[in-house]
Amino acid sequence: MRCEPENPQFAYLSACHTTVGDKDSPDEVIHLASAMQFAGFRSVIGTMWVVDDGETNKITSTFYKHMVDESGCLDHTRAAFALNKTMKSVRIPLDQRVLYFHLGA
Repeated sequence: MRCEPENPQFAYLSACHTTVGDKDSPDEVIHLASAMQFAGFRSVIGTMWVVDDGETNKITSTFYKHMVDESGCLDHTRAAFALNKTMKSVRIPLDQRVLYFHLGA
C-alpha cells in the first residue's frame, strides 16, 4: 500500500492492540503503530492490549488537554509529556493506564 501523507506529525491510536505484532509471526516487529511511523508520522500513541471504551474516553479527552501549549495551539511535540501527565491525573484502573505506549520523538 502506498501512503504519502502530507507532513504527518502525530497519530493517536486508541484501538486495541495497536502496538502488538502478529502472534503467528513473532519475529515480525511491525505493528500498526510502527507502521504509522514508517509512513512518516513523527509521534504515535498506541495500546498494548484491550482498551475499555469508557476509560479510553477519559484518557483521550485528558490527553488532548495536555497536548495544547501555552498559546492554546495543539503541539505534537508534547505527546510523550501529555501521555505522562494524563496517566498521572486520571482515576482509572491501573491496567488501563499502563497499556498506552508512545513511539517517536
